[in-house]
Amino acid sequence: MDLGLIGQAAGMFAVTNLDDLVLLALYFGQAAGHRRGGIRVVLGQYLGFTAILAVSIAGAFGAGLLPASVIPYLGVLPLALGIRAAWRLRRDGDNDGDGEPGGTGTGPAVLAVAAVTFANGGDNIGVYVPVFATAGAGGLIVFAVVFLVLVALWCLLGRFFAARRVVAGALARWGHVLLPVVLIGIGLLILVEGGAFGL
Repeated sequence: MDLGLIGQAAGMFAVTNLDDLVLLALYFGQAAGHRRGGIRVVLGQYLGFTAILAVSIAGAFGAGLLPASVIPYLGVLPLALGIRAAWRLRRDGDNDGDGEPGGTGTGPAVLAVAAVTFANGGDNIGVYVPVFATAGAGGLIVFAVVFLVLVALWCLLGRFFAARRVVAGALARWGHVLLPVVLIGIGLLILVEGGAFGL
């Protein structure tokens, strides 16, 4: 067992996924009080991150599923979800904090969480592809296993932060407003940093 490679994988995951902790805390805050809401957040996070991992591995093997020129436009997904959430918030008033984005009054939907996770992972793909390309088959397995284990840890941390009294109070009061702002910000950041639309 190569502890150095495990450490490298853990460090790379942590650095490229810090922003996901904020989103997970917001999603778990939305899911609070909804039966199976937390399960949908975890499933969505795993679905989105597995897609990031699959595209990165395919890219490392030269399959080129996502050309580099397309990655910045992934920012459109969280931007659209954030605008939709903001529009619903404005339409329905401040007491609609439960169902957006992509929810139905039961917390966030699996596919909405997955879409935002995948869109937010454009920078991850850019980092993972060259590392995976030189890791070899054994290294790829180590990276994949470590990453998938750390997704579970990230979900636990997101839930932990959402359950802290101060954080939970802030999320209950402001989460429905903060989530659209964060999603729009992430979408714009992905678009601008990637040079989309000549920005």
